[in-house]
Amino acid sequence: MNRDRVEGSVKQAKGSLKEAVGKATGNRRLQAKGAADKAEGKVQNAVGSVKDSVKTKAH
Repeated sequence: MNRDRVEGSVKQAKGSLKEAVGKATGNRRLQAKGAADKAEGKVQNAVGSVKDSVKTKAH
């Protein structure tokens, strides 16, 4: 597991939390920011997964 996958997972978790707090408080801006953070984390996690796959196949 590389750095991108770890950071991506952390971003997803933070995004989910922001999104939930935004929904609970009726704060649409926080909810949208959380959804964006979550999506960014998913992409970063996917990039890390590809990197891991390439690294494994290169050896």
